[in-house]
Amino acid sequence: MDDEEELPLHPIGRRLGAVETERIAASVQQLDAAGIDLDDLDALGAAYDEAYRAWESGEATEGHDQIVERFAIGIGEHLNRHTDLSWQVVTDAFGTDLAVSGGGRGDFVVVPTNLVAVRWMKRETGWVPGVVGHLVARRSRR
Repeated sequence: MDDEEELPLHPIGRRLGAVETERIAASVQQLDAAGIDLDDLDALGAAYDEAYRAWESGEATEGHDQIVERFAIGIGEHLNRHTDLSWQVVTDAFGTDLAVSGGGRGDFVVVPTNLVAVRWMKRETGWVPGVVGHLVARRSRR
């Protein structure tokens, strides 16, 4: 999109392309290789907290962007597996990013990168099970 083009006020989703599918698969594979069970919110939350503390103490071997991306995708994949939300590429007034969205209508959209990045900037830990658990309870598959 060029700078002159106006972004939509309401989210517009499209199917994942090869690049996005590979991006998700790479993060899921990294989390799996680290022994993190994406179906277990307590384990996912504990791993996020540990990664944050390692970064904050200077012990992390990667930057915060990579850590946020990996856990955002882990959370998105958890929501994809346990709710009626599915992966899409969503464009709205704030730009374009990976999201999980309900029913293709764009009536309920979660951009996991935003969910994680905001809490990262606030230096929050311990939030994953409660926040993501709430989303799962609200949108669980019936």
